[in-house]
Amino acid sequence: MSIRLHVTSVFVDDQEHALRFYTEVLGFEPRTDIPIGNGDRWLTVGAPGQDVELLLEPAGHPAVPPYRDALAGDGIPLASFAVDDIHGEHDRLVQAGVTFTQPPTEMGPVTTAVFDDTCGNLIQLVTR
Repeated sequence: MSIRLHVTSVFVDDQEHALRFYTEVLGFEPRTDIPIGNGDRWLTVGAPGQDVELLLEPAGHPAVPPYRDALAGDGIPLASFAVDDIHGEHDRLVQAGVTFTQPPTEMGPVTTAVFDDTCGNLIQLVTR
């Protein structure tokens, strides 16, 4: 296949706070940090050993707040991250102060958990 995922994004209210959360708490590594004007940055992180980057995108567009509020209000995660051991990762993140809106729950062939990323988003963890 010639098309592959390169960058995806989550909207964040505060890029510096998001960078700390996604690196210090979740364990991603910083990748790209380029000023793009108005104090905003092209700021990406990624999982060690993977090429795909996650853009910590400023949430300044007027469509973002109602979109995120609607998703969060319905309990729908904005993004989904794979983990090998969802119970271990859940325990580690709870110890780090992360708030889960859904504990690890079996759903057919997968187990999922959902947490608040402190940046305005619900994020799902999944183990197949």
